[in-house]
Amino acid sequence: MLKGKTALVTGSTSGIGLGIAKALAAQGANIVMNGFGDVEGPKAEILALGVKVGYHGADMSKPDEIAAMMAYAAEEFGRVDILVNNAGIQHVARIENFPAERWDAIIAINMSSAFHATRLALPAMQAAGWGRIINVASVHGLVASAEKSAYVTAKHGVVGLTKVTALENATTGVTCNAICPGWVLTPLVQKQVDAKAAALGLSNDEAKKLLLGEKEPSLQFTTPEELGALAVFFCSPAGNNVRGVAWNMDGGWAAQ
Repeated sequence: MLKGKTALVTGSTSGIGLGIAKALAAQGANIVMNGFGDVEGPKAEILALGVKVGYHGADMSKPDEIAAMMAYAAEEFGRVDILVNNAGIQHVARIENFPAERWDAIIAINMSSAFHATRLALPAMQAAGWGRIINVASVHGLVASAEKSAYVTAKHGVVGLTKVTALENATTGVTCNAICPGWVLTPLVQKQVDAKAAALGLSNDEAKKLLLGEKEPSLQFTTPEELGALAVFFCSPAGNNVRGVAWNMDGGWAAQ
């Protein structure tokens, strides 16, 4: 379905980003990866799907590096047809104890990077008459949790950016939508599970059940594969008139 298209997925060396990259690659899209940590392993997984793969290690807190990444994608693949803004970090603390530098980093990586990548991707999409921008927000773009002020603020901002991008391109072939996952067992969430297990003297499985039970009625994690399937839907002909939605896959979290 996506053969000949190019998808750039930020934060795609693991977790949600890798799951979405693999789902798009399975539909024939070439992939531009971005992220830290192990690159060669995830890259090999995508190459095995028979598509071309590029990589750029832009620090998503730095607009100049984001611009360099977008230029690399255009040079190597022609243009970015599908942009998935997924990169994110987390820090948990009460507002009065929240380190200012952590606030700045979360806002830059989780929210501002989506703006910078979007503004650079749009002209080529508009010229081509087709494009898909998918912002990985969070259920925390819809509701709040204590001790996550920067993350919740950033994800609410991403949902707002999604709506404005969709409206500004509503009469074009360019759509913009947000995916709002609940708990996904990524490395980021596993750290929270480990911290809860250590603090309460629980096993890892017990800590997972406790974490899910606090917020997610389904008592199950959403998977990167499920999120990837939703991204594929947004890119399909069936998604042509899906514009500006914040689609939560959260096991009923926001329904409460």
